[in-house]
Amino acid sequence: MTIDPGPADDRRWKRLQNRSWTCGSCGQTHTGIFDIAFDKPTVWPDAKERISNAALAPGLTHFLSDDFCVLENEHYFVRCVLEIPILGANGGLFAFGVWSSLSKRNFVIYAENFNSDDRCTLGPWFGWFSNRLPGYPDTLNLKCQVHPRDDRRRPFIELEPTDHPLACDQRNGISIDRLIEIYAACGHDLRSALSD
Repeated sequence: MTIDPGPADDRRWKRLQNRSWTCGSCGQTHTGIFDIAFDKPTVWPDAKERISNAALAPGLTHFLSDDFCVLENEHYFVRCVLEIPILGANGGLFAFGVWSSLSKRNFVIYAENFNSDDRCTLGPWFGWFSNRLPGYPDTLNLKCQVHPRDDRRRPFIELEPTDHPLACDQRNGISIDRLIEIYAACGHDLRSALSD
């Protein structure tokens, strides 16, 4: 049996951690592991600007802010984090900034307690994963649990433990090769930057 040495022994991992590089796809300079974020749920149809979180009010029936989304006063979403362990990285994580649906009741509870430093006892709540992630089979509407967190951190998503590749990656972790594939699928192809 061959044992995967993990990223600590991988030259690409060391380069990713120890030097800045400019992404040939997005033109931004990155250092170390960076997260991939989605600024709206996949089903959000409008191109209009987001409102401020502070402008959230009970009368708003169709809006998008940095952390909240209501679609036609019928569908309710909150911004979350889906964390994936990196194998051999001593607890290192890669994360997607994504959205999950919530029931109206749980959405209101979360919104009312948004500025509280003590939110972890509010959930978990059932939700539907609300983004399609490049590099995976369709991820829209995977079942999940939304776990509010303390200290004003965004909730984390725990996917239902199925055989969907994203759920398997969250449960089992990913290799540096898989991380590089995910970055490339999301428009950050750093393969040449890590190989020179």
